[in-house]
Amino acid sequence: MIKRLGAEFIGTFWLVLGGCGSAVLAANFGGDGNPLGIGFLGVALAFGLTVLTGAYALGHISGGHFNPAVSFGLWAGGRFPARDLLPYIIAQVLGGLFAGFILWQIASGTATFAVDPNAAGAFASNGYGSHSPGGYSVAAAFLCEVVMTAMFLVVILGATHPRAPAGFGPLAIGLALTLIHLISIPVTNTSVNPARSTGVAVFAGATAIAQLWLFWVAPIIGGLLGGVIYRWLGDDGQR
Repeated sequence: MIKRLGAEFIGTFWLVLGGCGSAVLAANFGGDGNPLGIGFLGVALAFGLTVLTGAYALGHISGGHFNPAVSFGLWAGGRFPARDLLPYIIAQVLGGLFAGFILWQIASGTATFAVDPNAAGAFASNGYGSHSPGGYSVAAAFLCEVVMTAMFLVVILGATHPRAPAGFGPLAIGLALTLIHLISIPVTNTSVNPARSTGVAVFAGATAIAQLWLFWVAPIIGGLLGGVIYRWLGDDGQR
């Protein structure tokens, strides 16, 4: 179990550092219109690549959840025991927080670094209303996070099923997370992962922390929904 929790810590750390790091350090590098900035597409790819590489590197140790909503969804889908939920979630949140701390230290290495806690997407945080990149309402943000997380779980459960093509699960999962970001960055800055949201919210300021509830509740509901849907579709519940 210690090694499994260590893998979840490292995998979540990598996801938050790589994905949120790309948003903080590289998305708008050089200012608007600078071809060196990676933009929304680059950030979406970064999140997908962190999951893809993390799953290949660590998935055989812990299952490669790196996300409390995924752990809940796998439990609902019959692939993960309830007794392991709490330790996995603690390891994931700690990994996300450590990544947020490291990212803050890196970003602070330039004199121009500053975080406006009232700005949308401050320090790669998630949000709704005035804290949404596109100004989307709390209802829109909640629905988006539920649906995106549910579909993410459907892909995860399907791609890792014993009858799925062997060895391609992480690729499908990484591409799915990329697609999710391409759809929902304008809405919530894309969470679908409470550990990812928590890891940067504590450094982004009061607004991000006040809105953090949504990015726990909606992804977990979505994860449970996705797990139940896939189980109903015919998953045999093999672990």
